[in-house]
Amino acid sequence: MMDNRIYFPQTPIVPGPKAKNPTKQQVEPGNSFKQIIDQKINGELKFSQHAQKRLQMRNIELSEADLQKLQGAVSKARDKGARESLILMDNLALLVSVKNNTVVTAVDGESMKENIFTNIDSAVIL
Repeated sequence: MMDNRIYFPQTPIVPGPKAKNPTKQQVEPGNSFKQIIDQKINGELKFSQHAQKRLQMRNIELSEADLQKLQGAVSKARDKGARESLILMDNLALLVSVKNNTVVTAVDGESMKENIFTNIDSAVIL
């Protein structure tokens, strides 16, 4: 009779020295992972074509200071986990897709009256 069993040597497996993770990158002190991602991905706030048309149609002009305030509001909303925000700034309401860093539409004070804003998960009041 033939023996069909397979035999393995009885050599113990001994762990070697702990290897360093070669893909791990060092982050500069003071920069969190989230800050680095925000800088790389989010960049400058964008305006959809619809938002651009609404701004033109309603004669709304945003200054550089307004844009900086708006970008700050979007960053704060992102930090809180918001995805779609209503940002109220002076006499203006802006619907912003936080995840896409894009202003979706703009509504001036007169058009805001008795208006309902849907599909938002947060509001930022400046």
